[in-house]
Amino acid sequence: MSGIWLRCDDPELNKRHHAKVYGKAAVGSPPMSVPHLDTRVISGQHSLLFGPYAGFSSKFLKHGSLLDLFLSIRPSNIGPLLAVARDNFDLTKYLIGQVLQTSAHRFAALQAYYPRAREADWRLEVAGQRVQIIKPDAKRGGILEFGTELVSASDGSLVALLGASPGASTAVWIAIEVLERCFANELKAWTAKLKHMIPSYGESLTEDATLCRRVRADTAKVLGLQNI
Repeated sequence: MSGIWLRCDDPELNKRHHAKVYGKAAVGSPPMSVPHLDTRVISGQHSLLFGPYAGFSSKFLKHGSLLDLFLSIRPSNIGPLLAVARDNFDLTKYLIGQVLQTSAHRFAALQAYYPRAREADWRLEVAGQRVQIIKPDAKRGGILEFGTELVSASDGSLVALLGASPGASTAVWIAIEVLERCFANELKAWTAKLKHMIPSYGESLTEDATLCRRVRADTAKVLGLQNI
């Protein structure tokens, strides 16, 4: 699935918006379809993005091969593929509708969010590819995963990130997982530094209310937020 956005590079418009603002997903749409207006700064250039719109490609990478999907099919994964298709009919219907959208449909979605938008100020941009994980499941045959998952070699020499695109909410978890899986022998010497950087490292905020309150207070102070 490719991520498609409408992009605006008009500096007069961009200077009025400096945030990521979410709307509401349409009735029956999956959570990942929630539209948002997003400020991006790339090489000093400010742009506005609106989306996402779902597209389809059989490539696993943005510049991959159109045969990627078909070459990945094995006798052992046909069952999970069919099970996911069976259990996710609504999602499949939504994605087909997205793929069949015209430029007029996409711009109409933007105008519902930003009524004064002018079509001449916006152009289509393909941001990249998102390949969803399909796992075998004893009960359902196969399940579709939308989260982020790390898969590592048994000796820790290689680690790969699968699933949803990582953002601020998962970046620290990913970094810690990589350290624990790939640098287990060095981790003991690094623990004190990790505890200094992440006071809750190795402890549960759900089980230690005092630590949770302290971390929240410290975070609010750094971010300049009111601690509740």
